[in-house]
Amino acid sequence: EDQTSVDFEHVDRMVELCMEKGVNFFDSAYPYHFGESEKAIKRAVVERYPRDSYIVSDKFPTMIIQEESQLQPIFDEQLERTGLDYFDYYMVHNLSEFSQHGWKDIDSFSFCKRMKDEGKIKKLGLSSHAQPKELDEILNDHPEMEFILLQLNYLDWTMQDAKEKCDIIRKHGLGIWVMEPVRGGKLATQSETVEAQLKALRPDETIPAWCFRWLQGIEGVT
Repeated sequence: EDQTSVDFEHVDRMVELCMEKGVNFFDSAYPYHFGESEKAIKRAVVERYPRDSYIVSDKFPTMIIQEESQLQPIFDEQLERTGLDYFDYYMVHNLSEFSQHGWKDIDSFSFCKRMKDEGKIKKLGLSSHAQPKELDEILNDHPEMEFILLQLNYLDWTMQDAKEKCDIIRKHGLGIWVMEPVRGGKLATQSETVEAQLKALRPDETIPAWCFRWLQGIEGVT
């Protein structure tokens, strides 16, 4: 599919339904849909609703950072794309062994902290696919982090060591934010046998809803 164009008529309806039902949190990142995601937030949310009625989170693209001179221009571009004066929540994006140059060799953390000190970020955190040991080291080195976005669902609880990562995050006294709660839709369906077992327990519950029910039992998930 073409990820560089946006069906705004459809997006507008989605946003209207979200706002009507009390879902007012909208998340983006610099590379999503080749930059069109941030622009979509501006047109579908920022230009249509009062600033105090919605929450926006965005992410700093460590994976594309090659030199320090990129830091300020990219951040400024994100504000311009979204039409915002500040981000409610902002993350150092995708901390893992694949993006180390953008946050180890170049001090993206200090830059983001400075943006927070200037009032352009309200809450600063990080998103991570790092291994547990590396995640612990990152949090030891950066106590200024206020929350962690983690890939968390009942499959990755063991498959991607999410249980151990949650223990580490709680040890540092931080909130756990969830990405991939339905694993990109892969957990939205189950085999007939498993679905029958779940339906026997809660006949009116959908299969995706079980994913969120499970998450509510994890200590620290915010």
